[in-house]
Amino acid sequence: MNYVISAPIGLSKYKPLPHIMCYDDFDNGLNGWMDLRCNLVEPGFTPRKSIYKQMRNAPVCLSAAAFGWAGTHGSMDGLYSLKLSTRPVADRYENMPAPGASSMAIKRLTFQHPLNLVQYETWFAYTVEQDRFGHGEKDFRAISFCMDIQDGTYRYVPGIRYVNSVNGQLTKRWQYSHSIAKSDEDWGYGSKGEWFANGIDPQWFGRRRPDGSTDSFQWLGEGKHELCYNETDDKINWIYFRMTFDLAKREYVEMECMGKVFDMRGLKPTLARRYSNIDMLINPFVNVENDTNRRVYLYMDSFCLSFQ
Repeated sequence: MNYVISAPIGLSKYKPLPHIMCYDDFDNGLNGWMDLRCNLVEPGFTPRKSIYKQMRNAPVCLSAAAFGWAGTHGSMDGLYSLKLSTRPVADRYENMPAPGASSMAIKRLTFQHPLNLVQYETWFAYTVEQDRFGHGEKDFRAISFCMDIQDGTYRYVPGIRYVNSVNGQLTKRWQYSHSIAKSDEDWGYGSKGEWFANGIDPQWFGRRRPDGSTDSFQWLGEGKHELCYNETDDKINWIYFRMTFDLAKREYVEMECMGKVFDMRGLKPTLARRYSNIDMLINPFVNVENDTNRRVYLYMDSFCLSFQ
């Protein structure tokens, strides 16, 4: 018997591994992506006490990417993309992110058997709110592309972060998730008795320094890597991103973006203790931060998660 295998035309802009777990075209809806909220498990459905005010983070939504002057961009090959938006608040880079200065979208999945490689791919674009004249690129702080994984022995968060701006100075460098914090308490800005663990949620925790370095992410490669931001804040260009991770060895393989490929073999995320009830968890997520009191936006045209 002959078989004909068909695939969505949009998948051709990706480089997936042999087994595709999900291909999310946001023209077809949210596909299980949502903003990350606190665990409302305390009396009155209140969150656990935390130094980080997660409830102030802005929600995610579908967007046609409309702007006051440019009109409607649409997505890369359709109308809707997944949009992350911060609130117009910020603190200095070396401080903990201000409540509302971050936005995060996550998809909750599990894997069913031991795997070797996993690959995270997306086409994305980023800009700032066009609420004033000039070029606002320096108001956009960072993007983090990560996966929250628990394999039955450890929980860990491999991830890649693009540091665009630090206290108004364009930095334009990549980092990879690996903690150098000495303890859970150090990881949480000195806070005691909280729920977090060293290496988990690196998009929020881990001390930061004015040169852009952090306890949660370490520099990847040398020098700046310019991404395409365009000449005004209402023009967006779609950019390809790929991260490949070795689940069997718990180490990075490589990262690709804007024609640049980083060989990451030998680099590893931080292994944290196993949490109860979440074995075989694999949650891809993306996080965005602003650098000034101005909203910033991240758009994801589509997303692909594949395995080998």
